Amino acid sequence: MTSDTIQWVAAFLFAVALIHTFSTRFFEHLAHTQPDHAGIWHLLGEVEVVFGFWALILVLAMFAIDGSAPAIAYVESRNFTEPLFVFAIMVIAATRPILRTATRGVRLLAACLRLPGSLGYYITVMAIIPLLGSFITEPAAMTLAALILADHFFARGISSRLKYATLGVLLVNVSIGGTLTSFAAPPVLMVAGKWGWDVAFMMTTFGWKAAIAVFINAVAVAWLFRRELARLPLMADDDGAVPVPVPLVVVHLLFLAGVVVFAHHPAIFLGLFLFFLGVASAYQQHQDRLILREGLLVAFFLAGLVVLGGLQQWWLQPVLMGMSSDAVFVGATVMTAFTDNAALTYLGSLVEGLSDEFKYALVAGAVTGGGLTIIANAPNPAGVAILKGHLEDEAVNPLSLFVAALPPTLVAMAAFTLL
Repeated sequence: MTSDTIQWVAAFLFAVALIHTFSTRFFEHLAHTQPDHAGIWHLLGEVEVVFGFWALILVLAMFAIDGSAPAIAYVESRNFTEPLFVFAIMVIAATRPILRTATRGVRLLAACLRLPGSLGYYITVMAIIPLLGSFITEPAAMTLAALILADHFFARGISSRLKYATLGVLLVNVSIGGTLTSFAAPPVLMVAGKWGWDVAFMMTTFGWKAAIAVFINAVAVAWLFRRELARLPLMADDDGAVPVPVPLVVVHLLFLAGVVVFAHHPAIFLGLFLFFLGVASAYQQHQDRLILREGLLVAFFLAGLVVLGGLQQWWLQPVLMGMSSDAVFVGATVMTAFTDNAALTYLGSLVEGLSDEFKYALVAGAVTGGGLTIIANAPNPAGVAILKGHLEDEAVNPLSLFVAALPPTLVAMAAFTLL
């Protein structure tokens, strides 16, 4: 149990962390203008550090106000399975065998569209991989899509407008693209067992609507930037590179599948991950640099969100549950932008006697708003960590992201309410 004082402190620090999240570009600018203190400014400018930093401040405040026993008990009561899973799946999904397999599959599908330049390739990445997230989990899909976009588009001098439009659509499409199944999207996973939502229910109630919205968003952004994408030559295939042996590709795919299957059992999937690191080390000639740093930063971000978010229930749940079934869809969409969408649906799962309409509206709103900000959906920091190096000041402008994500979010809202 935590004291009322700590609850208010936690709410204040959560608000400060949100403001800090939207201010990372300012700290990166300070790092360039004040080189004597560039190290600390770069640290505070890392969006993945923000929630972990303020979670540390919260824990120190708990030690000072409530004592060591309650502080330690609270931290140990938190469930850090999701941060650990995202770390493991990011590293495995970003390996050369997995990435080459994905890019070749995308290339084959894109060839069927017969569109000029990189237009068909772009549409395929933006539509197919987010939907693939329903089966390999959203964090894995986000990692694959971000890496492909980084190499084939962001690193090749495309306009800033196209970069932000791509990032906005990617975050929204991944958030809604995981709803074809009951185990891939964190906000769905929080309620699926409690409410009896299986794969068949998700596919017939959410999945087909999400798929339509994903394709509309992908085609719309491609059409808006069709001239720029058509002028961008499709990168040459990597057939000239050293081929990855098929057995090694199969082993990597098995590791990926094993981590996905045991996503809720950290002792098992972390064991598989350690075995994977051994295999990757043994065959370094077939690996690129493992993204251990990026994965750890994203895990740190999510762990901080778990610690800070765990003390927001006292005010968040009454606000959410005070809404009607008609209002909760829009309310959940808006509130998701300021807190993790899985946290919202988890709060809903704690309440008994909710109508089916309320349950649908809550989950639909939570996944719809999952692309509006970096913290709105657990996989978002993974995509941002991979792509932000190609943006100005190597940081995401929160306002630009929000503006870019708003149109695809409205498309998702229309799909879930009108279809």
